[in-house]
Amino acid sequence: MNEENAVQRGTQPNPAGSTSKTEIKKARWRAGISILVNLLLAAGKGVAGIMGGSAALVGDAVHSATDVVGSTAAWFGLWLAGKEHPSFPYGLYKAETLATLLTSVVVILAGYEIGRQALLGPETVPDVAVTLPVAAASLVVTLTFGMYQLRAGRKLHSKALEADARDYLADAMSTSVVLLSLIGAYFGLSLDRWAAAAVAVFIFWSGGNLLWRALRDLLDEAIDRETEREIINLVNAHPRVDYVERILSRTAGGRFIVDLDVVMRSPSHKLAHRLAHLLESEIQENHPRVVMARIKTHSREPKEICRLTPVSEPRGDIVPHLGGAPWFLREMVDRKSGEVSERDYLRNSHRDAVRKKGYLVGKWLLGLKPDQVVVPEEQESTAIELLKESGVRVILAQDTHPENS
Repeated sequence: MNEENAVQRGTQPNPAGSTSKTEIKKARWRAGISILVNLLLAAGKGVAGIMGGSAALVGDAVHSATDVVGSTAAWFGLWLAGKEHPSFPYGLYKAETLATLLTSVVVILAGYEIGRQALLGPETVPDVAVTLPVAAASLVVTLTFGMYQLRAGRKLHSKALEADARDYLADAMSTSVVLLSLIGAYFGLSLDRWAAAAVAVFIFWSGGNLLWRALRDLLDEAIDRETEREIINLVNAHPRVDYVERILSRTAGGRFIVDLDVVMRSPSHKLAHRLAHLLESEIQENHPRVVMARIKTHSREPKEICRLTPVSEPRGDIVPHLGGAPWFLREMVDRKSGEVSERDYLRNSHRDAVRKKGYLVGKWLLGLKPDQVVVPEEQESTAIELLKESGVRVILAQDTHPENS
């Protein structure tokens, strides 16, 4: 098996795309529940606020009503994000971002109206017998469902669900203010107008944060630096990769699109292309939020190659099996002349492993980034297969001549 054919088995279809679609379906279902919860909250607060004469509770009902619009926008965005269309090759994931943007605008407008009514409207003394129980129950519901929605949004990597959850938590804060004003009214304090003004501030703050997050996403903000470093380290760890020359990334509705320029230690463009597909799959498997990873390879022949040889001891003879080799000779060999510039010996720490010895030794050898591994005779083992699948040349001892390097 040559080094080009060795990697063919790894070019399997990547399941990351189907995982992303499953997450979108789950997020859409939760957004539907959010619409129903917000409808019930808005109706309950509105009726109690009107019956009890509380401007603050009516304002809080308006806040919940805007959440209905926001939740509906989130549901529609999640529904649209799951669609595919040839005119949108990067996917429709930013539909969630547009839903978040719509939510922010509606929330800001609602905050303005509530604040205007609080400053210009008449002073009222609410009936706490009607309004106080509704406000307390609403606070429990918004806090509980908001935390549930936030956990679901983070788990499913949905910006729209996270935005919806934060809106619930902002609603809970405003409901807390209303509840305190109603408790004050129970003791004869007139705080309803001030509570309504505070509700407007909460709404403005929530809407502004949503707007800022949506704009950053629409302007193609790069992914976070930690995830970017993890992707670079994953690619650099491959034995045939010299280094990542450049990485470009952008967000798309809570998902990531990544482009990399990678320098490969291979004279074969065909092999480099196949390894790129393998690495793209690995990136998506290790980072489910990456919905598209594209690697542009640049092949080069290094002046020196790294050669590993299994030996019995330092300066000892070659041994037949990689897994049972006590030591490995590592040499840096000039590709043209065959002269050795560096030589050292590495102890095989997995030699006495009871289980998966071949796998452990193979992964350890790959971490040393060899170009060649020398064996005394043709053989098959787990370690050999791992090396070949990664594009490492496994050669016979008699073939270690400059022209064969």
